[in-house]
Amino acid sequence: MEIENIQAQIAGFDPTLLKDQLLEACASLGMRIVVAILIYIIGKFIIGKLLKLFDKMQSLSKLDTTARNYIRTAVKFALYLVLIVSIVAELGVETASILTFIASCGVAISLALQGSLGNLAGGVMLLIFRPFNVGDYIIAGGEEGTVRTISIFYTVLVTVDNKIVSIPNGTLMNSTIVNASAEKLRRVDLTFNIAGNVPVQKVRATILGVVIDTPKAMADPAPQVEPLVGIPGGLQYAVRVWVETPDYWEVYHELMREIPTALGAADIGGPSTPVSVSK
Repeated sequence: MEIENIQAQIAGFDPTLLKDQLLEACASLGMRIVVAILIYIIGKFIIGKLLKLFDKMQSLSKLDTTARNYIRTAVKFALYLVLIVSIVAELGVETASILTFIASCGVAISLALQGSLGNLAGGVMLLIFRPFNVGDYIIAGGEEGTVRTISIFYTVLVTVDNKIVSIPNGTLMNSTIVNASAEKLRRVDLTFNIAGNVPVQKVRATILGVVIDTPKAMADPAPQVEPLVGIPGGLQYAVRVWVETPDYWEVYHELMREIPTALGAADIGGPSTPVSVSK
């Protein structure tokens, strides 16, 4: 019986009909390919125009370069994703299948790149909340320095000894951030150990004389020189001087040079710790 069915199918085979079907399928596929190419060309043109309009938006001109570039990249990625889905759908693939595939890829990538995605999320949070900007001096994640760049995954600092430190944004967002440049004024805090037999007024007058002679040290708020705590053989004095934030390190180093020199010239020495002699 099976042999007879096969023979009947062979007898009813029409080569001309098969040829017409193949030509029709090729023509349909060719038309789909041509339409897909046209969608790509037109879509790319439209995306280029939209990105140019995006660059000219007044509301984005207030953002810094890092934030603008990040948002532009995200918008560009979303537009090209829509274009690719449209092209694949035109070629005959169901949209639901495409979205399912994209979702599956997203889950797989997120599992493989958990740390990187955490840094990416941290970069987004930094751009939104802006705890610091490029050029600020910060202390965070066990490091400190001037912010050079804020990228999607890492924030780059330059330390005072000119080292480059890259901190993952995920680490930054999960740690305490101290921004030393956020305010216009900053206070220089120094401590000096002075012998206990030196009058407090003499110490204060000597140090305040140096502070007054420092050009970029501010008179208002007034500088302070006061005994802070007792130490063996003397007192520890706290010196607090307000400066404009950009002048912090210049004033800091000048005071660290001039105050010890002035104390020495005034014959004000450090505490002497008694030495115990074993009998």
